[in-house]
Amino acid sequence: MTTSNSPDAATAERVAALSRLPRDASGPVFTEPWQAQAFALAVKLSEQGHFTWKEWAAALAAELKAASDRGEPDDGSRYYEHWLAALERLVTSRGLTGTAALKERKEAWADAYRHTLHGKPVALDAGQGGKV
Repeated sequence: MTTSNSPDAATAERVAALSRLPRDASGPVFTEPWQAQAFALAVKLSEQGHFTWKEWAAALAAELKAASDRGEPDDGSRYYEHWLAALERLVTSRGLTGTAALKERKEAWADAYRHTLHGKPVALDAGQGGKV
């Protein structure tokens, strides 16, 4: 597992407001690199003013509630999947990307993953899925 680097005070306050966030004594805990990247992206977009942290927390809470309403277990195993779904919903609703561009990028990453040898890092070339 990976823990985050020491956050600044504002980020630490934001993280503390997310009660379900998987964490240990050092801070947020991530079992996969993409989880840390999704976390960092949400923090950075909020810092840049694309949405407030309160708006982010509301979007994440709505996603977690929808998962609960669908009968998904609340065991934390899919927390960052919900985090990513909330982030995707926010960035498309704010016009930071379109749903078609987002879908194209996901498909490009899936294709790159399928064509990467086991044990090698997955890389998305500039020609795959639009601009990098």
